[in-house]
Amino acid sequence: MTKDQLDPRGMIRESYRIEGISAPECRSIFLDWALGVASTADMHAQITELLAIYAPSASDHPMTAVLNDGLAPAATSMRRGGRKARLQRD
Repeated sequence: MTKDQLDPRGMIRESYRIEGISAPECRSIFLDWALGVASTADMHAQITELLAIYAPSASDHPMTAVLNDGLAPAATSMRRGGRKARLQRD
């Protein structure tokens, strides 16, 4: 996949060009980028490709850290309450 296919709006590319960008700003940009990715796309593969493009020359950039965080498996949520949970504890 080309850079333009991975990042059609150039958001990730531009985040690497912004001097002094912070991690919260990078997370916001990443979320906006992720919302624009097709639901059928392999998000893990796309993030891996973006890291292959940008990380070698910017390993300490906040966006690199955000992209690496994006590769982590999503936390599974557990039911926190309700009748069923109370019955299971007894």
